[in-house]
Amino acid sequence: MKYIVILCDGMADEPIESLGGRTPLEAAHTPGMDRLAGKSEVGMVRTVPEGMAPGSDTANLSVIGYDPRKYYSGRSPLEALSIGAEMAADDVSFRCNLVTLSEEEEKYEDRHILDHSSGEISTAEAAELMEALKSGLEREGYTFYTGISYRHLLIQNKGKVIELTAPHDILTRRIGEYLPQDPVLREMMEKSYELLKDHPINVKRREQGKNPANSAWFWGAGTRPALVSFEEKNGVKGAMISAVDLLKGIAVGAGMDNITVAGANGGLDTNYAGKGEAAVKALTQDGYDFVYVHIEAPDEMGHQGSAENKILAIERIDKEIICPVTQAFDKAGTAYRMLILPDHPTPVRVRTHTGDPVPYLLYDSTGSVDGPGMYSEKTAARTGVYVDKGYTLLSRLLMK
Repeated sequence: MKYIVILCDGMADEPIESLGGRTPLEAAHTPGMDRLAGKSEVGMVRTVPEGMAPGSDTANLSVIGYDPRKYYSGRSPLEALSIGAEMAADDVSFRCNLVTLSEEEEKYEDRHILDHSSGEISTAEAAELMEALKSGLEREGYTFYTGISYRHLLIQNKGKVIELTAPHDILTRRIGEYLPQDPVLREMMEKSYELLKDHPINVKRREQGKNPANSAWFWGAGTRPALVSFEEKNGVKGAMISAVDLLKGIAVGAGMDNITVAGANGGLDTNYAGKGEAAVKALTQDGYDFVYVHIEAPDEMGHQGSAENKILAIERIDKEIICPVTQAFDKAGTAYRMLILPDHPTPVRVRTHTGDPVPYLLYDSTGSVDGPGMYSEKTAARTGVYVDKGYTLLSRLLMK
């Protein structure tokens, strides 16, 4: 038996008036998911424990079988594992987003966050901007690390974990009340604006009508994580397919292999088909028992407030990953179990994460149950199936 998780980041949503009261998942054309829903266990699962901040960190830990209350030590340390940043036990890491701030205000604290991802800036462009930050901001005890697209890191030696605000939670708001109280971090953020606003990369981006990446934003502080081995815990050999460092870091921490897919970038134009093909190859040819396929695009479109593009991302997942993967397994005669779900909602209305339960679909190629015939938030809720502890859902997939 082979096992595969298709994690559609932020896919769950709320009914939207412009969509006739439907969610993007309901409005999307998803024949692959709906076909499976007719013969699958469909229900709701709480991936983010009550009282914990809703994020891809806590939610994906749950889905992959780790209780966040036990294993979560912060978001950025998981990303540090992927980037290869070494952390001592008393080091603290911070996510360093390259964000777009408004530019007409005179004082830094009066500016507003316009885009948490700087228009999903390319990794190549971001790398040049990060070099400017390293040259202008690094000092003893503080080291920057370049990640992917807008997602980067700052490591503080012998630091202290402090509460900071995620930029995607305060889109369009004045930043003054959300700036760090720590004087070094605040100074770095203010100086980052001066270093980046007229950088040639940003001059060119403005000329192209793109959002400039004109400031660093620190958040997600945490200490070095300690996950137990996924293989030892579950008895299966696992691999991760993702374009973002957070998921890659979870894999590193869990002792899973990361599979790199050319053209996978965490955006709307990611290589969906390549991810599906890599998953099939890993499970049918490369000796893996379990593959976790993470697709970031629905979450990014939710943050952008674009229902149209969120629908497009969902449809591409269905057409270019779910349908080809199921067809490939069926053609090969490989017995498999597939779990499809979001990690958390990212409603278009609020443009950030919420901690509400999400719909899941669990399919077994060797059997069939009487499913609802459509996969959506409403149909999943109507089944009455509810998993309160998200980290136990993996056991259902693995039949443990």
